[in-house]
Amino acid sequence: MIRAMIVDDDALVRLGLADLLDGDDGIEVVAQAADGLGAIERATAHRVDVALVDVRMPRMDGITATARLRELPHAPRVITLTTFDLDEYVYNALAAGADGFLLKDTDPAEILRAVHLVAAGSAMLHPAAARRLIDRYHRTNPPGAATARARLERLTPRERDVLTLLARGGTNADIATSLGMRESTVKAHVSRILTALEVTNRVQAALLAHDAGSSATAPTLYRG
Repeated sequence: MIRAMIVDDDALVRLGLADLLDGDDGIEVVAQAADGLGAIERATAHRVDVALVDVRMPRMDGITATARLRELPHAPRVITLTTFDLDEYVYNALAAGADGFLLKDTDPAEILRAVHLVAAGSAMLHPAAARRLIDRYHRTNPPGAATARARLERLTPRERDVLTLLARGGTNADIATSLGMRESTVKAHVSRILTALEVTNRVQAALLAHDAGSSATAPTLYRG
């Protein structure tokens, strides 16, 4: 069962999301908060697997809250869920440690799918957010390919196999099945990959693999 938390300053949004998530047999909403500070308190008091976090909130915004949540001993994975797809929001949310970025007009079924994917260790981005991220990545990392290839050379052949499947959107469980590994071994490989590639999350690793011209594809995206 995936334990979820909803963080939004709009009570009606929280109610709607809670009804949606609780309607899924594999998800249980265990906490709600109206701002970032409340999110830290709730996540500390309740074990949370996935937090859906708004950006614009009083007392502590969603970007700051995401970074703080990811520092907790039992850090939840975070999906940024907002009305706005501004470039700064996309980039800053992922830099803070978010594993997903969706707009509030995303189809309900896709929000549920995102919670399951992120809980399983994958990533999910709205296409508009993905496009902004890729554009900014290429603007701030020219020419990209040479640096990316140099970093990929730090990986073992097995780690490259894991990265290829990760970049295609595979969860840790998917990768373990494909490569005949234990899921715990895959998690260890992913941790080592992120460190070796000097990135902070799976989305950035997938983009770097794509830049290197490897057989890996772009990260899993929401397709409406």
